[in-house]
Amino acid sequence: MSKKAIGVFVGSLRKDSFSKKIAQNVIDLMPEDFTAQIIDIGSLELYNQDYDDTSAPPASWTEFRQAVGKLDAFLFVTPEYNRSVPAVLKNALDVGSRPYGKSVWDAKPGAIISVSPGKLSAFGANHHLRQSLVFLNVYTMQQPEAYLGNVTDVLGPDGKLASENTISFLKSYVDAFVTWINHF
Repeated sequence: MSKKAIGVFVGSLRKDSFSKKIAQNVIDLMPEDFTAQIIDIGSLELYNQDYDDTSAPPASWTEFRQAVGKLDAFLFVTPEYNRSVPAVLKNALDVGSRPYGKSVWDAKPGAIISVSPGKLSAFGANHHLRQSLVFLNVYTMQQPEAYLGNVTDVLGPDGKLASENTISFLKSYVDAFVTWINHF
């Protein structure tokens, strides 16, 4: 049996991104029969339908679509910008959903973890992302939900999780996600 491939999409491009640190910690919690990797979304040109209409999409779009199309499931780890999803993540969703009828997201399982240094845990971004995933037909895991607030209190200086409670929670989240993926 081949390993199931999980694409991890991080909604922050910042070098020291909290979301990226959490994503890497979650990847480390995946079981051996799953492989997970962060998929680069920062090099995607902004979506413009004119490129698809003329059959001349940028190479970054074509490579992204091919790579995402081969994945078995998706994990989105995102901060919140202005009570919503960061533009880079929304752009990746748009690029992958086009041309119309050829979405690479269609009918695959997914999950969301939202991350914030504040107490609201990026709740707005989490739910805005869910709205887009419903339209894209990503079977998004409903429970458990993952909202990580006060993230600076759970990460050590090395970027590793320093909170046993958070490690335990994320391990149970990964276990639920694996079970969710195996339903498909």
